[in-house]
Amino acid sequence: MKFIYTFSILCLTFFSCSDTPEKFDLVAVEKERVLSKVKQYNSIEPITVTDSFCVRSTGTKNDFYSEGDYWWPNPEDLNGPYIRRDGLSNPDNFKAHRKAVIRLNHIAGCLASSYIITKDKTYLEQLIPHLEAWFIKPETKMTPNLLYAQAIKGKVTGRGIGIIDTVHLVEVALAIEVLEEANILKSSQLQSIKQWFKEYLNWLTTHSFGIKERDNGNNHSVCWAVQVAAFARLVNDIDKLNYCRNFYKNTLLPNQMASNGSFPKELSRTKPYGYSLFNLDAMSNLCQILSTTEDNLFDYKTDDGRSLKLGMEFMFPFINDKANWPYQDDVMYFNDWPVRQSSLLFGGIQFNNNDYLNLWKSLDFEFKLEEIERNMPVKYPLLWY
Repeated sequence: MKFIYTFSILCLTFFSCSDTPEKFDLVAVEKERVLSKVKQYNSIEPITVTDSFCVRSTGTKNDFYSEGDYWWPNPEDLNGPYIRRDGLSNPDNFKAHRKAVIRLNHIAGCLASSYIITKDKTYLEQLIPHLEAWFIKPETKMTPNLLYAQAIKGKVTGRGIGIIDTVHLVEVALAIEVLEEANILKSSQLQSIKQWFKEYLNWLTTHSFGIKERDNGNNHSVCWAVQVAAFARLVNDIDKLNYCRNFYKNTLLPNQMASNGSFPKELSRTKPYGYSLFNLDAMSNLCQILSTTEDNLFDYKTDDGRSLKLGMEFMFPFINDKANWPYQDDVMYFNDWPVRQSSLLFGGIQFNNNDYLNLWKSLDFEFKLEEIERNMPVKYPLLWY
C-alpha cells in the first residue's frame, strides 16, 4: 500500500486543479532515458556484499563494510590510526560494498521503471534473482545491519554515521512495492524480503548506531528518516511512519532550517553547496514518501514559517545560477553540481512551479562521478509516484 500523496503516473498534474499550469508528463521525460539504460541491466548476474571482502573489516563476508570518506593515513605514522581531512575523500578506502548497493539501486530502479513505462512484466522478473541474492539466500544475502560501515583504521570498526551508506536501498524498497503490486513475487519470496527489511528497520530504530544517527542533527538525521520511512512503508509499519512524520515536523525541519530557508549546519561544512543541495533533496524525498492527502508535508509550516517551500525559495537561485552563491566554494566537486536535484522535481510538482521543473529537466541525470552518484539517492523518479 502506498502512503504518498499520489499522482497519475501517465500524466502528473499539480493536484489536478483547473487553474494550474500545464500538465507535467514524467513518463514522457523519463521514457527514452530509462528504456535505453535498462539494456545494460538485462540478465546480468547479482553482485552482493559476499562478492568482495576487505581484510580491515572485523565482520563476516555477509556484513556490509565501508570506510570513512574523509579519513587518511597519517603521513607522520603510516601504520598508525587514520587522521581526518574534512571534505577530502580518500580514494584508496574500501568502496566495493557501496558500489554493490548502488548497482542494486540501478538494477531495481531501472527495471521497475521500465515496467511502469511499458507494463512488460519481463522487466520485473529479471529483478527477482537480485532480490533473492541480497535478501533471501543465506550464502549471499547482506546481514540486516550496518555494524561495520564507515570504519576508521586504528579508531573504530564501524560507526552510526555509516547508516547513510544504505540510502540507496530506498529505491530498492520502492521497486519491491512495484513487484508486489504487479503480483510478480511468490508469497514466500515477498515474505522473506519483507522480513529482511523488518529486521533492518528494527536495527535502525533500536541499535545505538541508529539512535546516534537519528540524533546526528544534520543531513544524516534526514537520511536516517528517509530510510526508516521507506522501509516502514514497505512492511506497513504504521507506527514508524507516524513517528517519521512527527520527527520531520518537530525536529528535522525546525532544528535544521534557519529562518531564511538555509541549513546552517550544512553551510558550516567544507562543502556547503553540495551539502545544502543534498539536505534539501533529502527533506523533499522524506516528504514525498510520507505525505498523504490528509497530511501533505510539503505544505507543512512551523509556527515561525519554516517549510520545505522556504528551503526551495532559498536554494533555487543558486541552483539556477551557481555564480550567485554567496558562501565559500566546496573544497571538492564544486564545479560538478548541480545535477537533476530531486527537490526541483518534487517541489516543482507540489508547488505548481514550472521554473523548478524546467530547470530539473535541463540538468544532467547521468552521474559520471562516484561522489555525485552516492549523493543522489533519487535515480529513478517514476518509482516515487
